Amino acid sequence: MNEQQRIKILSDLTAIKSVNDNEQEVALYLQKLLKEHGIPSKLISYDDNRASLVAEIGNGKPVIAFSDHEDVVAAGDSWKNDPFKLTEIDGKLYGRGTSDMKSGLADIVIAMIELKENNTKLNGTVRLLASLGEEIGEYGAEQLTKEGYMDDVDALIIAEPSNTQTKDGTRILRLCYATKGSLDMQIQSKGKQAHSSLPETGNNAVQNLLDVLYKINNKIGKVNAIDPVTGKFLFNFDVISGGTQVNTIPASAKAEFNARTIKEFDNEKVKDIVNNSINELNQSDKKYHLSSKVLMQLDPVTSTKDNNLDKLIMKVTTRYLDNEFKQTGLSAITDATQYLKNKPDNFPMAIFGPGQTDSAHISNEYVYKDFYLKFADIYKVIMKAYLK
Repeated sequence: MNEQQRIKILSDLTAIKSVNDNEQEVALYLQKLLKEHGIPSKLISYDDNRASLVAEIGNGKPVIAFSDHEDVVAAGDSWKNDPFKLTEIDGKLYGRGTSDMKSGLADIVIAMIELKENNTKLNGTVRLLASLGEEIGEYGAEQLTKEGYMDDVDALIIAEPSNTQTKDGTRILRLCYATKGSLDMQIQSKGKQAHSSLPETGNNAVQNLLDVLYKINNKIGKVNAIDPVTGKFLFNFDVISGGTQVNTIPASAKAEFNARTIKEFDNEKVKDIVNNSINELNQSDKKYHLSSKVLMQLDPVTSTKDNNLDKLIMKVTTRYLDNEFKQTGLSAITDATQYLKNKPDNFPMAIFGPGQTDSAHISNEYVYKDFYLKFADIYKVIMKAYLK
């Protein structure tokens, strides 16, 4: 494909408003594009207007999978241009999802199409896993894993953003081989409504909730766990609500938090702190009616540094880019937490894509045009070299 054709694919994908749902339109677009070039694919339906896509070129073993998600986060405010119209300014391609991670998705598809068009002999299989719902829940990757699309995979590349920039302007490629886990929980408090002038006739659910949050915060504050690859354990209360109006004792309240967990302090240890704090208060006074529930939990993922996949990626990429490499962990979660559930810790996995790491989820999201164009070639050569 020429440059104009490659840009058009990213432009078409950017125009699809797959904001936390509506991923089927992305899948159908890619299915049509792949079919035009003789590549069959399978739509994996999840719900109304929601579907993942699986496509393959080559045949047999080994199998290298390239993963990318179809959904994007909400556009938000303060955009200089239409967030769903690809706009080029000063060597950057702006639009929601350009970095996270439709540029990676387009590059994978372009690489597969060009290998197919060139009748490239592959001693094995390249598999595209285009998933729905990564931004909220990782539902697509979970479904694809349960349905067996990772069972025979020998190596996995996830095309999440890898390009970062230091204060002096140096561009560094982060080659990530580990991610933190993630735990979302909700804490609920039940009380009794009353007039605020007669608080003794009610039971203040908000105050009771604050008591348990204070207790949890104290315990969490004493945790000083650090993973040598992915960094510090992180914990944040992000949502709190309760009550109906200022002159009424509230009958209910709730709070939600997110913890970014590591193997040294995992999801189970966080749940223990939360549930023990709740039990201590519930048993100390009858006014407390506290409970919790897990909204989402994903375990930390660790591969190995300098595995053969990473070495291949670095060798190939240096032909196209002169950026410094940094092998590291990732604080954010990816679909790897689902895809690698049943894989050993040393399974060859790399998080490596054209996007700009500090551009994801912000207004005026962008990908460097040169990175986008070169990564299609990088992926193509990686596919050939892994299956030589």
